[in-house]
Amino acid sequence: MYRKYIKRILDLVFAVIFLIMASPAMLLAAAAIKLEDPKGPVLFKQRRPGKNAKIFTVYKFRTMRVETEKDGRLLTDMERITKVGAFLRKTSIDELPQLFNIIRGDMSFIGPRPLLVQYLDHYTPEQMRRHEVAPGISGWAQVNGRNAIT
Repeated sequence: MYRKYIKRILDLVFAVIFLIMASPAMLLAAAAIKLEDPKGPVLFKQRRPGKNAKIFTVYKFRTMRVETEKDGRLLTDMERITKVGAFLRKTSIDELPQLFNIIRGDMSFIGPRPLLVQYLDHYTPEQMRRHEVAPGISGWAQVNGRNAIT
């Protein structure tokens, strides 16, 4: 009962509260993104597998330049990250638009991070179990070292 009803209600209530509280920071982030790189959109959208491996669109603030090459040379991801984007990633502000994913019911606050769609074909049956629950903004890896763990 908790997982089916109460968790969803708590996610929805807290997502709305956090969205209201975070809206000034989100407006500042959107303005900073547009000021630094006005060519691209404010939000980055990407398809990810969610609960039951159903594909949904995850939202984040865009942290990279739209251009992928300079002088005929492909730019690396590190070269494409903007100064504002680096700050947004370091502070995890780039993740705030995922509050809309929680409100829509695609995500939860806590759960396995949604990985890329192209990984689906490579999961073992045990790894596919991650899709038995809604993906989350935060999960085990984020509270146990984030990118510093193997």
